[in-house]
Amino acid sequence: MIQQTTRGTSCRLRYGLLCAVMSGSFAATTFAQDKPLNYPNRSVRMVIGTTPGGALDGLTRLAAQKFGERFGQIAIVDNRPGAGTMLAMDIVAAANPDGHTILCASETLLLNGVFKRARYDVRKALTPVVWLTTTGYVLVVHPSVPATSVKEFIAHAKARPDALSYGTPGVATTLHVIWERLSLATGMRLLHVPYKGGAPATLDVIGGQIQATITTVGNAMGPVKAGRVRGLATTGLKRMPAMAELPTIAEAGVPGFEAVSSYYLFVPAGVSPEIVQRINVAMIQAMRSPEAQKAVLSEGADVASSHTPQELAILLSRDYAELEKVVRSAKLLL
Repeated sequence: MIQQTTRGTSCRLRYGLLCAVMSGSFAATTFAQDKPLNYPNRSVRMVIGTTPGGALDGLTRLAAQKFGERFGQIAIVDNRPGAGTMLAMDIVAAANPDGHTILCASETLLLNGVFKRARYDVRKALTPVVWLTTTGYVLVVHPSVPATSVKEFIAHAKARPDALSYGTPGVATTLHVIWERLSLATGMRLLHVPYKGGAPATLDVIGGQIQATITTVGNAMGPVKAGRVRGLATTGLKRMPAMAELPTIAEAGVPGFEAVSSYYLFVPAGVSPEIVQRINVAMIQAMRSPEAQKAVLSEGADVASSHTPQELAILLSRDYAELEKVVRSAKLLL
């Protein structure tokens, strides 16, 4: 979710921890007093564009468990990795619009639209339902970089255009766009080194092959605590409980800067507003259970603030427009 100047993926919810949450005693809420609505009337399919075991997979399984508790119908997690999450998006966009096929996705969905990877307008083909979680990232540098703060890092980089290198999970990924935003906001010029994931980039910062990366709290915490890399700041507008000693980039020298990863639920366009609203209310309540909040917060993430589907659609539309501006300014669009 992009807010203010910047927003930008990975809120590393561990599968084992989530299983503990799923087996908790959160009481199911029924809708018996609601106006009768025949939804859901069978099992629901939750599609995600990643392999089992990752952050999005863990969150989706938590959402599926809570969905089942709320509605009394099984929610089946369907992992469909491929084409940068486009395969999962395509499946849901083409599904019957009855609310029984749901997509769990990050802001990568918006990037797929901005970079024209989708053959359709993602803003029209998929309806946002609920904002589940949000988490920031961590800016780390190799200990040889003579900077102990964001201001010092910016000054050091600006004095040496294209001399410092940073790693990302790949060209035109969320973290690449975040670096471009930071560069545009500060006037830095750094060399981009794309990898096939965030962990390899972090390992090369540790080894000194590159000087910096912005990565997940899960990738950063161990190396920072061990002194193998230097943590400079986090990217949200408030400090992360898991790494509270680090300031945010906004408070450390780039006012208004924010880059976070958010996870959402979407359904195909055409699903009735009543069904969309019902899922929204149920999942907001579920994510605010003490067990769910504990699991999310322990991983450096936050349960997202409550928004109606209509409010979320407006926010994501603004995010999409902001992304278009940034990638054009950075000359990332083909």
